Amino acid sequence: MTEAENPAHVLIDHALALRWSDLPEATRSRARTFLHDSLAVGVAGRNAAHADAVLAMVQGWGAGEVAGVLGRPGLRLPAASAAFVNAFQIHGQEYDCVHEPAVLHPMATVLAALLAEAARGPAVDGERFLTAIVAGVDVAVTLGLAAPDALKFFRPATAGIFGCVAAIASLRQMPRAQALDAFGHALALVSGTMQAHVEGKPALPVQVANAARGSLVAVDLARGGMSGVTRPLDGPFGYFPLMEVREALAPALARLGHGHRITEVSWKPFPTGRAGHGGIVAVQQLCEEHGLTADALDTLEYHAPPLIHRLVGRPAREGMEPGYARLCLPYLAAVTLLRGTVTLTDFGREALADRQVLALAQRITVISDGNSDLAAFVPALARVRTVEGRELVQPVSAQLGSPEWPLTPAQHAAKALACLSFAGLGEAHDALAEALAGLDREADALGALIRSGVLS
Repeated sequence: MTEAENPAHVLIDHALALRWSDLPEATRSRARTFLHDSLAVGVAGRNAAHADAVLAMVQGWGAGEVAGVLGRPGLRLPAASAAFVNAFQIHGQEYDCVHEPAVLHPMATVLAALLAEAARGPAVDGERFLTAIVAGVDVAVTLGLAAPDALKFFRPATAGIFGCVAAIASLRQMPRAQALDAFGHALALVSGTMQAHVEGKPALPVQVANAARGSLVAVDLARGGMSGVTRPLDGPFGYFPLMEVREALAPALARLGHGHRITEVSWKPFPTGRAGHGGIVAVQQLCEEHGLTADALDTLEYHAPPLIHRLVGRPAREGMEPGYARLCLPYLAAVTLLRGTVTLTDFGREALADRQVLALAQRITVISDGNSDLAAFVPALARVRTVEGRELVQPVSAQLGSPEWPLTPAQHAAKALACLSFAGLGEAHDALAEALAGLDREADALGALIRSGVLS
């Protein structure tokens, strides 16, 4: 990018230029994989805390039967309303995929927006739908990578809305000028702070939902002929001056010509904040390799980069909300010690009130190791002292589900089945997997997903 280039132009031109036939097989494979993962997670989100209340609220916004809602067969809503609910459900249990270096969940917003857009207009084929996913993830993640400092605002929402607009532009092959107007309008609608994360409040998926819904508004304003701001990213009051500490756009944009960001996305093997996953796996390894048990634990310290301490270092406490507990490593590690893993069922009221878990969590702490990389998840170290005085150490060099340590096909399928079963739709597992395997050959991508039984 030269000094005079507008980064908004670079990103929109990239999104509009992508073609399925030109994408490497690794990119195609990950697009299918994380579409599958996100759909399954969104179906499970039908039973997320507050999901029914969010649906009831959205149904009060107005009637219309345009777009389906994941995990709720037979229900259709106006497109923008469906985008809101689907995004809430995909992110509502902290189970959706994440790009770790960008500290961003790209699929919750992008997929929710694309499902709504596909439902309200002409049918789009599978190649175009999958390509639009790649485009949206490229754009959202690029904005995350261009922000090298600690999160100031909630990036899945703030960068997410721009990824959604780029995805819709790709899906519909919008005229360039119109797509740029929509990208400009996204700045007027961008929002999402880290305060909900600090407090562990359920507003996080609401912010993601608002970004998906807002992207449709931005696109519709442009389609209606309203011009958007021309420097939404780097203008004096643009995205980076307002939303991030500083920007490093040039190297992030330069990566657009070198692979695609969806190949760098990580699965979440546990329904928790990603920052808690290293600690969960470390505890599992301590149990398997060293015979650690809950009764034997005196103290456990998880020494990790500052981001981990900031995101999941909070203490466990009585009366925790599910959103707080998902971002509390002492709780997650205690659950793992007692139950072997962390699942969707560990965040109901009864589970959260388990006094044995809460007492064990008091012996577990997260300690910042002073790593200078403010976006780092690893390396980390779990250090245990047993009641007998033994010291156990478990290093963490990679996160399960990351590109360096991906889920196996069997693990991916098991997660999808568990998600569908959690929503009472386990019988749709095979049909969904079959539909996604051949989605790029479908003339109507949304029709194929509807036939799989996960939405109407």
